[in-house]
Amino acid sequence: MMTIPMWCMVAGMFLPYIWALASLPFRLSQFGTVDFSHPREQADRMTATGYSVVGAQFNAWEALTLFSVANLIAFMAGLNADGNWTLAAMIWVGARIAHGIFYVANVPVLRVFSFSAGLGMSLWIIFQAAMVVA
Repeated sequence: MMTIPMWCMVAGMFLPYIWALASLPFRLSQFGTVDFSHPREQADRMTATGYSVVGAQFNAWEALTLFSVANLIAFMAGLNADGNWTLAAMIWVGARIAHGIFYVANVPVLRVFSFSAGLGMSLWIIFQAAMVVA
């Protein structure tokens, strides 16, 4: 049976793909085409909002790594998915969605706040797992 933290991992898994799709209109408007042969080179040449969308995509991948490891640690430690872990996972998803929006909208203060909230939730999950094992 899928727990809420598992569903949160699935949601986090789709965020980078959502941002990748969101970059397509910006690629089309800036370059007139989407270069599927060399997408990363094209991404490196993006400017303005398009560059921010690509940045949100890359950052979503980076955040997903820590969140996935945190959840793996929690599962292996036998942390109860009905407790604070579930709340932390849901807050992580909300923070990561907000982070991408603030990244694209160029609101640095809120972007840093949402990034920090997501990071904090991943670390909180690890801390909770460590307390169960200790």
